[in-house]
Amino acid sequence: MKSEIAAVVSFLKRLVKLKNKVEVEKMDLFAERLTVGLQEKFEGHWVPEKPSKGQAYRCIRVNAFHKYDPELLRACRESGVHYGDLGLPWEITLWVDPGEVCGR
Repeated sequence: MKSEIAAVVSFLKRLVKLKNKVEVEKMDLFAERLTVGLQEKFEGHWVPEKPSKGQAYRCIRVNAFHKYDPELLRACRESGVHYGDLGLPWEITLWVDPGEVCGR
């Protein structure tokens, strides 16, 4: 689980850096808080033998119906980052599964 979470956090961190609106120190704290939050959320919902089990629960999603992902919002609050400064695309979906991280 740790390597998959590290991969999705690293991807998001690189994506946010493209907009250059978040200070490096705050971005590092955001990444740390997001990592901890995802580990806590996924605990008990991680079945390596059945990677698709719990897939929807482990999804990070932002779109017209879900303007704020709860884990991203939590990490923003805990790190002092304004959610809008993340500069995320208006639609992004990331699946964090045992052995695989993918996005759309």
